[in-house]
Amino acid sequence: MQSQDVAPRPAPGSAADRIVDVEQAEAALVEHYPRLVRLAYLVLPPGLGRGRRVLTAHALAQRALPRRRAAAPVVPAQSTGRDGDPGYAYVRLQVVRTALEAGLPLRLRAWPKRAQLPPLLPQAWGLRLFPRSGSADELALDQRLSALSGPARAAYVLRGLEKLPDGEVREVLTEAGVDDVAGALREAGQIPAAQYALLDSPEFDPCSLQARPTDLMRRRQHTRAALAAAAALAVCGALVALPGDGWGPDGAAAPVYAQNPAAEAALDPGRLVKVSPAAWKTSPRTDFSAWPARGPLTGDTALLRRALAVWARPSEKVRVSATPETPFGGPAGPPQLLYAGDVDNARVVILYDGLRIARYAEPKDGTAGAALDFARVDGATGAEAGALVLDRADGNVRYLTAPWVTKAGARDLSKPGAGVLRLTLTDGITSPLASPATQTGACTTWNVLQLTDATGSHLLSDLGELVPARLTAGRPAAPGEATGPEALRTWAPFACSLADARGQGVRTVNAWAYTRQRLPDASGSAAWVCTRAETWRGDGSRVLAQFHTPGGLFGAAVAKAGDVPACGPRDPHVLAGVLWKSKGGHWYLLAAGDKATASIRSTGGVRGSGEGNLLTVPAKQGAQAGLEGKLTDGRSVSGLR
Repeated sequence: MQSQDVAPRPAPGSAADRIVDVEQAEAALVEHYPRLVRLAYLVLPPGLGRGRRVLTAHALAQRALPRRRAAAPVVPAQSTGRDGDPGYAYVRLQVVRTALEAGLPLRLRAWPKRAQLPPLLPQAWGLRLFPRSGSADELALDQRLSALSGPARAAYVLRGLEKLPDGEVREVLTEAGVDDVAGALREAGQIPAAQYALLDSPEFDPCSLQARPTDLMRRRQHTRAALAAAAALAVCGALVALPGDGWGPDGAAAPVYAQNPAAEAALDPGRLVKVSPAAWKTSPRTDFSAWPARGPLTGDTALLRRALAVWARPSEKVRVSATPETPFGGPAGPPQLLYAGDVDNARVVILYDGLRIARYAEPKDGTAGAALDFARVDGATGAEAGALVLDRADGNVRYLTAPWVTKAGARDLSKPGAGVLRLTLTDGITSPLASPATQTGACTTWNVLQLTDATGSHLLSDLGELVPARLTAGRPAAPGEATGPEALRTWAPFACSLADARGQGVRTVNAWAYTRQRLPDASGSAAWVCTRAETWRGDGSRVLAQFHTPGGLFGAAVAKAGDVPACGPRDPHVLAGVLWKSKGGHWYLLAAGDKATASIRSTGGVRGSGEGNLLTVPAKQGAQAGLEGKLTDGRSVSGLR
């Protein structure tokens, strides 16, 4: 039985049953015009800028009508009120196809497609039209969409806005001329489906617009320039260099092939957000948005222009790096300037766009060898927004700290009783300290940064990225700062295990000493610790179960796992085991779970069981065993591998 509020899907028929009249397509276009324009706006490349995307989206929707009767695509619409309408299916396909064509680069040896050119109609003279601004969630989604290819954006929008299943998304993209449909679907899967609801936000509604005047002074200048050009064509070369047509050489940036007023506005150094030095004292937020603009070169317009231009379009000569799954591409609007100044032998600019930190560095004697680094910082607050890597040189690292940091120091995490070495702070910049991120060979020390603010002290570790990882200690449900005596003793034998998290986009690492175990043959007692590294992207967590025996300087990782909830706030339980040789030369299987473990059983090459959260079973060297446990609430838990 069919629902009363959804039109029934037509049964398959002949090709004639799928012929669309112009009137039928027009009726569908008029009825669903806002949705079709939104669809075009979301699929169009964000590099066009919000104003041009609005006008282009309307133009593509209005040009979607067939000139004569045409065949409808096989895939009908899926949403309520459009199900089975071949007219809507036809105009939707035309909108998707032309929006994808608009994102193709222009080629010298081929005529441009109509969609690649600025629309003749509609036009708005003297006004800038753009959708209403949304919240930080919509901004983050827009930036993530901008990092996708055109086909992947289309796949995500067809899934989320049109509610099409993957099989029908494939058919629409195939009919739209996409070559690698499977690749587009995989790429679209990088953005969570939980954000589909945001596609209906006013942020992406090109029919509900705000209007602002264009630059009135610039319009007046252009009018005068046009009159002068009509009177004397000889000065046209000089007119090309008038304000508004460029900002001079872009250093290591790639060439500009098409002018885009909205994109140029986002990259105008005169529009950079510069927070005043005292704003953080009254701000309710303790994140990067409260950081002031610091450094002696914050007024160097040429340097800032080069940094912004390279961010938007780095040339092949620029070394670009990013933490895993950090979106590339220029900022959606004018970013915030955090720092601009000379550091050692380089000029450094650090920018923030609400989602990412971008660090641009160039030699003092030119732009050859420029570097651009990205890091995700969405949701960073408090200690997570306490410091950024300003420079690395000769095995040392120098940090730029938050304005609320009152003291900075360095300590060796592997030596809890060694104390803190005081670091000087000059305009928020620390003196250099040895970085563990680049050390090679056997690990004997692990230097970390200790920052102090009004809330207390915090530990941060350089893991080879722009943002140091925050270190905590304690039960996963309520970890605390790693600066207390007990927390430092917990971390000391396992400090060098942080090397396993280098370059992974790690946000925080928590160490939890979940139990101690008495060793057989009067060998003393061992500590079991679980360390869990969380990433900025929310997935890719890394869990290590580690084991430390008396007399050893460092512990050993006996089990590891990725993308599991164990040892975390969602599942604060852990079970791990190790094959161990006692002082008497005997081999044992040792296993330990957290305090909520009621029993443990070993399987495979070593068989045994016991009540409680500890298990000791005689074994042979090289034996292979599995672990199974029961929690006090009756649930099962498996050993980490």
